[in-house]
Amino acid sequence: MARKKVNLSYIANDSKRKESYKKRKNSLIKKTNEISTLCGIDACAIVYGQNEPQPEVWPSHLGVQRVLQKFGRMSQMEQSKKMMNQETFLKQSIIKAKEQLKKQKNENRKKEMALFMFNCLSIGTLANTVNMADLNDLLWMIDQTLKEIEQKQTQEEPKEAILMTATGIDALNWEKVPMDGHIQNMTQTNVNAMQKQNLLMDSVNAGWNEMFQFGDFNPQNGF
Repeated sequence: MARKKVNLSYIANDSKRKESYKKRKNSLIKKTNEISTLCGIDACAIVYGQNEPQPEVWPSHLGVQRVLQKFGRMSQMEQSKKMMNQETFLKQSIIKAKEQLKKQKNENRKKEMALFMFNCLSIGTLANTVNMADLNDLLWMIDQTLKEIEQKQTQEEPKEAILMTATGIDALNWEKVPMDGHIQNMTQTNVNAMQKQNLLMDSVNAGWNEMFQFGDFNPQNGF
């Protein structure tokens, strides 16, 4: 079972805050020891408790001084290259959350327009209340859907040719049985119509994720 995501906010309850501090302090020291041992790197930890007169250090006071002196000899650029404080962490978290929100809005808009498109196909008309932004997005969705159908049709044609050869249909001598040109055109038209209908039904049944493998979606409503 997945662990519940921690809410990064100050714990107001004293007993819970002290309990959390003790547990996370021990975990921090343990992880510092692990990364230093497993990866062979210099690391140290300094933890100031709220009501403790002296900080707790790892591995020792001399070990901490040695690591800090080594860090101090580095250039300012190297020191700040991967340094992060609470403010920097929050800024990065906000940027990441905004990107995820934008991506989710984009996906929701795609599904909304796909549903709207199939609804228009089912009722055979377009609502008079559609605004220009929705209309532009709908046209984009229709264009992408047609491209998907044509792409699937192109992929299916070689398979059909292989199947016809394997079943021996190509071995029949159709020239011995002349076919009226009008009947031949009607037959070909019906075959093409059935192929497009099957491809459209396959797209509907495949679900949203498989049906539309879109590129960048650029709706006109700002999402």
